Amino acid sequence: MNESLRIGTSGWSYRTYGEGSWNGVFYPPGKVDELSYYSDRFNTVEVNSTFYRPPVPNVVHNWAMKTPANFDFTIKLWQKFTHPEMFAQTTGRDSRVTEADVDLFKKGLEPLVKAKKLGCLLVQFPPRFYFEEKNLDHLDRTLNAFQEFPMAVELRHRGWSDNLRATEEVLKRYKASLVYIDEPKFRFSIHQSFKPIGPIFYLRMHGRNIEKWFRHKTAAEKYNYLYSSDELNPLVGGLNQVKELTKTVYVYMNNHYRAKAVANAVMLRYKLDLPIDKVFWRGLVEEYPELGELPIRVEDEDSLFTGDLFGEEKP
Repeated sequence: MNESLRIGTSGWSYRTYGEGSWNGVFYPPGKVDELSYYSDRFNTVEVNSTFYRPPVPNVVHNWAMKTPANFDFTIKLWQKFTHPEMFAQTTGRDSRVTEADVDLFKKGLEPLVKAKKLGCLLVQFPPRFYFEEKNLDHLDRTLNAFQEFPMAVELRHRGWSDNLRATEEVLKRYKASLVYIDEPKFRFSIHQSFKPIGPIFYLRMHGRNIEKWFRHKTAAEKYNYLYSSDELNPLVGGLNQVKELTKTVYVYMNNHYRAKAVANAVMLRYKLDLPIDKVFWRGLVEEYPELGELPIRVEDEDSLFTGDLFGEEKP
């Protein structure tokens, strides 16, 4: 891995999302190996499927084989470790964590570790994971179980920022980092400043669709939000600063509806002077004309977009 500032999306496969699908927008119509296609255009991805079930070694091995040498994965921790109530409700199974559970999850990570493609673990707790003694203990036990891996912890309730010293102490104990969250803000939301806490700066961009955040018919609606160029601009200076203060900076776009995450990742890479020289399917620029203002190539090597959709050059 040779880029300390790495930008990608949360997930790469959204075939079953109906109107929110990436097919025909980011991915060309028809059969395409999605991970191979994605990893040719970005150098990192956040894996969310491991939240619902532990990683399977042969599947993870295939991920490693399909991606370039400089590509890495961040892996979201299984919900049994972080959302025990949700786990029990959705599976009907005992939510008590065993040593076998930890070993099972670690076994699934081995192919990425061997391939040197494991970026870090994403340890995401629910908004109702309050700052209190039992939850501090839960956080400590979870980080202790996976302490051999780099970890980024997503805490969402403001109690953790109101008690920042104690929060930082437990993170520092395991060399874990605090995730910075961009999403609609509410009175219970964690308060954050744009500075690294830990060796990694990990930014998750969920979108700012405040109207649908709690009032959505489908989960996809919640993430139906495209960051404007003006909304992305303030990130540029901050990301360049934290890049100098940390080992690695990860930025993941989770506004995945109709590949809005891809569009914003491309826009942000361009603003940060990172390469956007790969060929993109024309559907992405048709869906998001903002990209037509960037020097991205569409459909074939000779189609260089430096103007509008019809290829007019900038003066």
